Amino acid sequence: MKLTYEKCGDYLIPNLIPDPEPEGALRKFGLMRKSYLENHRRGIYSGLLLSGKLKEHLLLVQEQAEEMFDLLVEQMAEREGVTERLKAQDQMLWVRKMNNIRARAEEIVREEIIYVL
Repeated sequence: MKLTYEKCGDYLIPNLIPDPEPEGALRKFGLMRKSYLENHRRGIYSGLLLSGKLKEHLLLVQEQAEEMFDLLVEQMAEREGVTERLKAQDQMLWVRKMNNIRARAEEIVREEIIYVL
């Protein structure tokens, strides 16, 4: 590892260049995980941040959470008979049921993926 230094007055300060962060935008579940770590698991948050692995971790958790959420919504809708046919017959009932399903699926994802370590 080659280090370069910058002279600042009488002191030599190392030029620290972090590794490039992985590509990808943080969405809902990734931001929820970041907030949880920041507020409730400061040590882990600081360790990931200092090692340059925070965004990688957040993207991984986000991907797992989104996959689980989609799967849960699909399974719950199928089990409860929330179909396109119901949507065509009674849109408001379909919206109420889907909102309920999405809220329950999000709660499960939060408890099993976002807020665990």
